[in-house]
Amino acid sequence: MKTVKLLNALIVLAVLMAALVGCGPKPTPTEPPATTEAPVVTEPPVVTEPPATEASPEPVTLRYANWNLGTEEENNIQRQLVKKYMELNPHVTIEIVDMSGEGSWDDKLTAFAAKGELPDVFMADKTPLYVKNGWLADLTQQVNADPDWQNVPQVLRDAVTYNGKVLGLPAALFVMGYFVNNDLYEAANLDAPTYGISADEFFNTAIALTDVQKGRLGLDELEFILGWYPSTQDPNLRWFSFDGTHMHYNSDAFKAAIARQTEMKPYSWQGLSDEQKANFKSQGPWELFLNQEVGVRWDGGWMIPNFAQNATFNWDFIGIPGGNQAIVADIIVVSKTTANPEEAYKFAKWMTFSREGYLAEAEIAKAAKTVPTRMPVFVDADTISLYLSFVGDKPGLRAAMENLNNSLLESLAKIVPGYVAARWEGKPGIDIGEDKDVNMWYLFNFAHEGRFKYEDYAAQLEEFANRLLDEARAELNP
Repeated sequence: MKTVKLLNALIVLAVLMAALVGCGPKPTPTEPPATTEAPVVTEPPVVTEPPATEASPEPVTLRYANWNLGTEEENNIQRQLVKKYMELNPHVTIEIVDMSGEGSWDDKLTAFAAKGELPDVFMADKTPLYVKNGWLADLTQQVNADPDWQNVPQVLRDAVTYNGKVLGLPAALFVMGYFVNNDLYEAANLDAPTYGISADEFFNTAIALTDVQKGRLGLDELEFILGWYPSTQDPNLRWFSFDGTHMHYNSDAFKAAIARQTEMKPYSWQGLSDEQKANFKSQGPWELFLNQEVGVRWDGGWMIPNFAQNATFNWDFIGIPGGNQAIVADIIVVSKTTANPEEAYKFAKWMTFSREGYLAEAEIAKAAKTVPTRMPVFVDADTISLYLSFVGDKPGLRAAMENLNNSLLESLAKIVPGYVAARWEGKPGIDIGEDKDVNMWYLFNFAHEGRFKYEDYAAQLEEFANRLLDEARAELNP
């Protein structure tokens, strides 16, 4: 019995001890060691798309007509400039239009227009005819958005503007005026005329230099005096007495020009007798300058490459007495019917007033060891210096190129409606002796010879010419 009780007591004691062990503090779990590395997060891969490529321009063919391209065999500077454009714009093909054959430039263009095949870009001979016929694209929007247009001399921008619309681009610029042989004056112990000399001083130097017995003249020819002299007497007059609208053939300034012609005849080629001409090597006035037999020659900038390469004396440009010059401009136009007006404008700009185009032309000329065939139409200090780098230090030429805005535009036949008739071809109904119904050219060409008294016809000529100009201008519808 005692044994049973003892056994039960031991069992109870064991249960109590087990219960006490279960109620004791729980052990602290062991934490993983601390780390300074950020957890690795796996991002989804980034898919990179190939860059978008600009679509190649659509192929374009532009038909181009110009009289200055020479032959394919000659491969002159202008033809190389066309090729350079295609190299820089491989999507563009310039197709040269064959303008050979009979008929005038405008006759051929008229034939193309009748067939609906005008060239996309072409050189203009008589721009008013094209304006009247409605052939020309209006380029006003393009040039207004083109900052390079502001570097074109104002006189040229005005020349291609009709009723506020720009209908052409000046393609070439040539100064026109007197070129001087400085060495010839120095040898005669005289001061050579310079750019800015007054008209009176200019004529006095020509008189002083002339020595027919020694084969030396002061002036080459007389006819150009009628072009520039009126502007020195009346600042409202431009070339050949044109004021922008009308001719002033009856003005005191124009009459004074004819009087100057008569006065200067003995000092020019026109004043030489056949016997006196024997004192000269030259066979005509065009040879006098390079033969060093005349102090000044009236000519245009297209002769500068010839002078630069062939003149054996110190020459310069003095322009028009009084500090001015005439300028001759070529004009390139874009056809209204072109299928690619923007591409046509870009190419036309390259061939005209593009700065980059002129730099390319200069590089071509340099490689050919010659002078660029034209002066820059995009005019700034850099292009002036670039051009002069081909011809040497010519202070008068630089002065003229820095003073182009006030120039007398000589190319009136290309831009003024009716000018050809008002200056040359028109017949005002005048008989001079046995010469019946003479034209305007006759009356101006022989005015200094004494065949007739110019004052007797001056008013009639002015009225006739201005009627022609008014009628022609009224026919335009740009």
